[in-house]
Amino acid sequence: MDVFASTDGPESDGHEQVVFCQDKQTGLKAIIAIYSTALGPALGGTRFYPYATEAEALHDVLDLSRGMAYKNALAGLDLGGGKAVIWGDPERIKTEPLLRAYGRFVESLNGRYYTACDVGTYVADMDLVARETRFVTGRSVEHGGAGDSSVLTAWGVFQGMRAAAEHTWGAPTLAGRRVGVSGLGKVGKHLTGHLIDDGASVVATDVSERALAWVRQAHPQVDVVADTQALITSDIDVYAPCALGGALDDDTVPALRASVVVGAANNQLAHPGIEKLLADRGVLYAPDYVVNAGGVIQVADEIEGFNFERAKLRATRIFDTTREILRLADAEGVPPAVAADRLAERRMAEVGRLRTIHLR
Repeated sequence: MDVFASTDGPESDGHEQVVFCQDKQTGLKAIIAIYSTALGPALGGTRFYPYATEAEALHDVLDLSRGMAYKNALAGLDLGGGKAVIWGDPERIKTEPLLRAYGRFVESLNGRYYTACDVGTYVADMDLVARETRFVTGRSVEHGGAGDSSVLTAWGVFQGMRAAAEHTWGAPTLAGRRVGVSGLGKVGKHLTGHLIDDGASVVATDVSERALAWVRQAHPQVDVVADTQALITSDIDVYAPCALGGALDDDTVPALRASVVVGAANNQLAHPGIEKLLADRGVLYAPDYVVNAGGVIQVADEIEGFNFERAKLRATRIFDTTREILRLADAEGVPPAVAADRLAERRMAEVGRLRTIHLR
């Protein structure tokens, strides 16, 4: 096994630590990025994805780990932000030895980083990783964990959407609204159910035929369209990106017909400035790292001994956090993404400063 650590390269963009991990025998190539431990140990999931290049993997993990620091701060958690990526096709190279090798690298950080599930990794994978490290959340119920974190991720997104609906239309409900869900994976499936239960009509798309077959059977009232372009240009009130990041870019935003964007995907803004483009078009954007924090709230609860009702109550408060951010954005005349950043940075600075008060 090889570990290469860097803390101050220009590409690290203010991160405390970036660790490159390799185990040639299992084929493991991973990067663990710790953005901040100001509020506590860094917590963030492990993404297993076939990146085209190492540079692409590095860019993704740096963006994701920074987002986790802000997400955890606004979720009220005493946890910092980190993320990991395993570079490769999980359908081809994911094995028990590879996952356990990865767990050894997580353990080598001595609790500075807690891992969990993300795109391409599942509860069963975390159970294997945990055979080599103590610093794992998102484990199965059989092993004392919370199980599938997408349950409360979707619940939190739904709460954020209710707050955005109240801000836009005066009532905290999606009843009578048409919501476009792009991505019917682990989170999109649960979110679709919440929306239908609330009285919304749903139009959806996914690149997976299996996911489309699921929605046609489980919710035949959902309108299925060919792709995301067809979805965003259809007659929708709310756009919910629930797949990979970068969903809002220079081509998407001008074509978007929805007046509200609230979704589960991480890093939805393709680059800085998109939040202003949305605001200039009169589109209300609820920041992704605010509304999709339900999952991290769920897995973080495992650290103190998981209780689903306690975790769900905390995730329900995403409604209040989103409402406050939208109120603050209006009061300060800035996009909601800027208001959310300011709140997160304030908490990291003010609470993080308390660590300088030595108890002995």
